[in-house]
Amino acid sequence: MYAKYFKRMLDFMLSLGAIIVLSPILLVLTIVGTVAMGGNPFFTQDRPGKNEKIFKLVKFRTMNNKKDKKGNLLPDEKRLTSYGKLLRSTSLDELPELFNILKGDMAIIGPRPLLVQYLPYYKKNERKRHSVRPGLTGLAQVSGRNFLNWDDRLACDVKYVDNISLKEDVKIILMTIKIVFKKEGISVDSTSVESYLDEERAVMYTK
Repeated sequence: MYAKYFKRMLDFMLSLGAIIVLSPILLVLTIVGTVAMGGNPFFTQDRPGKNEKIFKLVKFRTMNNKKDKKGNLLPDEKRLTSYGKLLRSTSLDELPELFNILKGDMAIIGPRPLLVQYLPYYKKNERKRHSVRPGLTGLAQVSGRNFLNWDDRLACDVKYVDNISLKEDVKIILMTIKIVFKKEGISVDSTSVESYLDEERAVMYTK
């Protein structure tokens, strides 16, 4: 009942309320980000949503566009700015996703929207994660975030989908608030603690 009828309504109301309340912070970060990044302060990327429908995820930019002599973008860790590290450490870079939630691309709680390139590499049961809207935060994020291995992380997503309830969502929200304030389980450079799912499983499949 909750998942089918009330979850989306609550997501809409809460995201709208959050956007209104946080509008001064959003405005300041947009202005500061424009200066710090030398232009567009927003980062957009295609991500798979409910039923694997692709949508544009919006975040605050944390990396510059510096390139090597051949015109190729430098590795992520070399493009991550000090300002970007601050945003990531406080999870402020995620705030624009409130507009994704308001629009209906995402939910407040759900499996995080991962890269499109991962789609061919999910196991059959793991595809359940795409039967619901992806979330701003989720069970995997409060259970270890980037420090979980891929099997455990995706298992958390499936567990959440199988047990959606208001009680579980409230629990995850409270745990997320605690983690953000204590900065627990947050890796500023995610590539330093996690592999890419497609690369990891491509190797596994060829063995």
